[in-house]
Amino acid sequence: MASYHLSVKTGGKGSASPHAAYIAREGKYAREKDSDLEHKESGNMPAWAAHKPAEFWKAADTSERANGCTYREIEVALPHELKPEQRLELVRDFVRQEIGDRHAYQFAVHNPKAAIAGGEQPHAHIMFSERLNDGIHRDPEQYFRRANNKEPERGGAKKVRFGETPTGRKEHLVAQRERWADLQNEYLERYHHADRVDARSLKAQGIDREPERHLGAGQVQRFDTGQLQAILASREAERQAQQSRDERDSVIDVTTSLREALSERDNVSVKPAQEPEPEAAAGITFDFEKEPDKLNALVSDAMKGIQEEIDLQFLVNDAMAEFQEIHQEMERQKERIALAEKQRQQEKERLRIAEQKRQKPDKGWSFSR
Repeated sequence: MASYHLSVKTGGKGSASPHAAYIAREGKYAREKDSDLEHKESGNMPAWAAHKPAEFWKAADTSERANGCTYREIEVALPHELKPEQRLELVRDFVRQEIGDRHAYQFAVHNPKAAIAGGEQPHAHIMFSERLNDGIHRDPEQYFRRANNKEPERGGAKKVRFGETPTGRKEHLVAQRERWADLQNEYLERYHHADRVDARSLKAQGIDREPERHLGAGQVQRFDTGQLQAILASREAERQAQQSRDERDSVIDVTTSLREALSERDNVSVKPAQEPEPEAAAGITFDFEKEPDKLNALVSDAMKGIQEEIDLQFLVNDAMAEFQEIHQEMERQKERIALAEKQRQQEKERLRIAEQKRQKPDKGWSFSR
């Protein structure tokens, strides 16, 4: 089942270069074994950093003003239904759509194994500079100076603001989240996958459950077998519930289509009483005793119409029965999800209490001479 995630964060002075090395798996972040790096690339860099993104982020950390933003990052989850080359194509399209040729950028596609279930978790980190690439040549120091609106060539590259107010920034983020969902769904459809993603919150989608908190490998290692089983059971219950919702919607669509087909057929087949048959209008009549084939054809057509109506009604009845079964299964799934959520909350509380006890200082006796 395709999942949706998009988050945006910013980095301050001194953080760009280490983060770029992290997403590119370079320097101390390089992995000789079990590397999760699928792809990395950069673009729109000034001439002095062409094909050397590390130089660009190093200059940003050195020359950006003390309270300035050295980079913005969009982190997105990628559909595991797509092949690696299809995911890369999707990320490149998103970069073209959101960044274009306006900002220096670097992105990396990671595909680590899930800490609990062990499946794929493909995602992308897209770093880019807020400074606008206007084509004016600037050295590294000048590039990150304050912009000069009257004489752009004498100042630094101008920064682009993503909303002038908190409300404006929120609106920009909501619109960006919607664009990312639309682009993912376009790719899922292009490569013949039925799953779709939704940028809305679970509440807005009408799904009554809390979003699952991301668990890192370090946290998972501290879980016991019972806790891991509870988490997996909760995920499986939600997966089955979503499958039941999809099947229910499919049955509703089929049933609606059948009813519309019946109605349309009846409207087309019933002719006005005053409209004569073509043969009658032409003054042609049949002697069925002499031409029994004509009678047989008319009877056959009539029986065929009756049989079609019977078949369609059977299909409607079967669809409604299937819908009823799916509805009952969904109710059972809700109960299982509620139980799994209760268990998860209990485990969460137990962990909280254990952590408090672990952090509480030892008040035992001490002796001194």
